[in-house]
Amino acid sequence: MSTPDTSDLSAFFEILHQLVREPSVVGTEDSFFRVLRRELEEVGVRVERHLGVLVAQGSEPESLILSAHIDRHGLLCTGPNEFQYAAFIAGNRGELTGDSLSEQMMASIADRFIGQRVQAHLPYTGTYLGQGIISNSYLCPKRHNLIFVINGLEFLEPGAPVAFLDRLRITESHFSAQLDNVLSVAIIIYLFRLGFKGTALFTAQEEAGRSWRYALEWFQRESFTTQRLLVLDTSPYPSPEAASEQDLVLRKKDASAGFDLVFTDEISRICNRLGIKYSYKDEWIEAQNIDRPKPISLGRTELGRLAAATGGHINGTTLQIPTTGYHTASETASIASIQSAIRLLKAYIT
Repeated sequence: MSTPDTSDLSAFFEILHQLVREPSVVGTEDSFFRVLRRELEEVGVRVERHLGVLVAQGSEPESLILSAHIDRHGLLCTGPNEFQYAAFIAGNRGELTGDSLSEQMMASIADRFIGQRVQAHLPYTGTYLGQGIISNSYLCPKRHNLIFVINGLEFLEPGAPVAFLDRLRITESHFSAQLDNVLSVAIIIYLFRLGFKGTALFTAQEEAGRSWRYALEWFQRESFTTQRLLVLDTSPYPSPEAASEQDLVLRKKDASAGFDLVFTDEISRICNRLGIKYSYKDEWIEAQNIDRPKPISLGRTELGRLAAATGGHINGTTLQIPTTGYHTASETASIASIQSAIRLLKAYIT
């Protein structure tokens, strides 16, 4: 197998490297929003911040609408030396329905974080407060949440977010960090630098099942409907071999709704024209479920929730990067996949 050429992606990885270092724990994304705004204003696009969403628009805002969530998994101090998984604290559980991949995988990932370095910061400003190390984590059956024991952050007050200490690592063929979903944010910034003229929505609290509400409010405020919303994200696979079977992941539906088949087919035709390997995640999951005693969910995406809530008046399709190490600080994707995603999206830059 030939080694991917990363020279043309140096500017992209520079963006990603910087963003990975910025904390953006679910529900406390304000400081990251400000970093993101500065990055976009330097490109010269129009930027507006609304509750839970930052909107960036080029000179042809209706040509294509991209969306990516900015939040990443982390912890929240909920009491004296007590830390819980931020996405699943009590205030968020009303938004969760039990059939998201995050919820179904919660017990299985409980021991992934032992030894992980973390850093605490002030919720709004992002000011650094200190570092610690996760010494234990377990699923509490009473609170239905992951509980963490951290050495070094005993002084924190309730409400303080704690992010995984994260750095971008690049090899000849792959790169890793807590990619979900800072990877998509970096892609969109890079596209604006290349001349993208459409609209991008950057949403908060996707991991808590709330981002679609913020996006929907923006669409309603603008009296805007579309069948061409393209949501960017990562897509987890159980092994490097399974992830390497495709460069990009498409979907025809999720557990909430069907996606726009015309736009989905358009994306697949571009993949075919460019020689990009792709698969449909919903079809892959359904094939895996044939032999599973307990089927796994198709997952509930931001797009599916929007489509279901609006009766299909807001719809589109998804474009995802296959990864392994889902929801850890070592989530890994191939350089070939990011090259393919950028090649495809360049087709929409006029």
